[in-house]
Amino acid sequence: MIQIIKAKIEDAKLIQQLAHAIWYPTYSEILSKEQIDFMLDNLYCIETLESSIQGNTTFYILYEGNVAVGFIGFGPKEDVLKIDKIYLLPSTQGKGFGKMLIDLAAEEARNLGFKELELNVNRYNKAYNFYLKQGFKVVEEVDIPYYEFFLNDYVMRKSLIS
Repeated sequence: MIQIIKAKIEDAKLIQQLAHAIWYPTYSEILSKEQIDFMLDNLYCIETLESSIQGNTTFYILYEGNVAVGFIGFGPKEDVLKIDKIYLLPSTQGKGFGKMLIDLAAEEARNLGFKELELNVNRYNKAYNFYLKQGFKVVEEVDIPYYEFFLNDYVMRKSLIS
């Protein structure tokens, strides 16, 4: 059974644990261990996650049976709903869970009156092709300074207008 449950502040530790389990296999071929460690420490420390959950980011956790296997975090950004985080354990990829999470974000966006979803993806991340299949299109290529690192991303958008 698949369940997608809205995260509460007490779920910050679970999201942190999932991020650590997902990031290393996802990014080890495209980012240095130093950058992965740094970003996990900054983006997924408990305080940052709790602040995000209490702020403008809505998190959902996807459960397969009783096991948390992924999460999504999104929030309003100007005229779009921006997916800031969408991650699944590598062992669950290909099961349709990513599509479920994107569909959830699209439904939330429509309910809030947004006509587009937006996300950033590392230009070398295999997920790029998945996002294309989900109807996202590249609108910009960016190199974002992040402390001593750079985030080499595509900004992608998906229209929610039928």
